Amino acid sequence: MPSPSEILNDFQAFLHPKAEGKIRGRAKLVIEGVGAVLLDETGARVADEEADVVLKAKEEVFRRILSGEQNAIMAVMTRKLHVEGSPERALKVAGLLVG
Repeated sequence: MPSPSEILNDFQAFLHPKAEGKIRGRAKLVIEGVGAVLLDETGARVADEEADVVLKAKEEVFRRILSGEQNAIMAVMTRKLHVEGSPERALKVAGLLVG
């Protein structure tokens, strides 16, 4: 089983090219029981800092959303994905990550 730092580094590596130059402001993905990845115009980094919008979910839920197996809107509706901040902004962030 991967360590929390390995999981976070995996997410950071995957998300960096998807976020770099495409995110306005700051978004944070909080992986429950693991840690956080911060996204901004410079890309992705492992950090638990202030953000304009926060998406919280279990690792499995984020992996399913990022792979396209899980729709982010349905994840919110079924309470698998929790949003702090603007729901519209959260869906834009989720759309960039899947695209």
